[in-house]
Amino acid sequence: MINILCTSKPCDGLLYYSYEHCSYLNEIGVEATLIVIPYPSFSSNDYITSINDKFIHCKDVIFDDYFPEEGDSVLIMGRSMLTLAYRNRREYTQDQLLTLQFLFTNKLLSVYSENHPFLYYEALKHFNPKEVVDLCDFEIYPNGVGTKFIKSIYFKIHKPPVEDVQFKYLFLGTNESYYNTIQKQIHDYESHGIITYEQDYLDPNLNNIQAPIKNLLGIFDIYIYTKDTFDPAPRIAQECIQLGKEVIYKANKDFIDGEEVYRNRGSIDISETIGPILKAI
Repeated sequence: MINILCTSKPCDGLLYYSYEHCSYLNEIGVEATLIVIPYPSFSSNDYITSINDKFIHCKDVIFDDYFPEEGDSVLIMGRSMLTLAYRNRREYTQDQLLTLQFLFTNKLLSVYSENHPFLYYEALKHFNPKEVVDLCDFEIYPNGVGTKFIKSIYFKIHKPPVEDVQFKYLFLGTNESYYNTIQKQIHDYESHGIITYEQDYLDPNLNNIQAPIKNLLGIFDIYIYTKDTFDPAPRIAQECIQLGKEVIYKANKDFIDGEEVYRNRGSIDISETIGPILKAI
């Protein structure tokens, strides 16, 4: 049995990667469950809505209170899933804290990322898993550690978008850094929508659309990629390419990250990338 832990916000790419890998493992006969500890201020319904909006089913998902069996492994699709659990621990219920402690009793499969390079090791020391198996995409993180592993999208279980164009251009502004970058360019794109969460820094004069967004990939024509910061796995750009939607890259970067790697790599089926997880289990 493998448990996949998600502690991110309900429209974060790591929720989708976690659900996709959980679904694929169950399809090939490997029992898997997605355990969600909701990010503070979000409810289980926010995650269910997000999964139902994006996928053809919502199953094998448990929230908050779970007791794994002895010998189970836990998979995190990015190190930040452990770090967020540690950072937000004072805002969790007792059931959530017990679930986290039980999950990390045995083997941890940890997909390498560098969101919180120092806090991750504090979190690791705090939860103290018995064994850690590192998985890493070395094209994105050449100085990473572990066995080679590529995160891929399981398009087979995605709902096809319904064509319902409401504006021409879509931007991703789900944190303050992304949003500030968009504000410098948005005047060139009058017909736009910006994916956001409810935050104080939002400009009310812009078309801010709060996530989760139903039928997201059907409500715009062109995706504008503006991230100037490091992005390990740009899901929306990959999904647009899969659907034949135009992507315009406006980011000003002098380094290689996931956006460039995935764009050059092309689509890879999850069946070709799941091997390291199966071996680790």
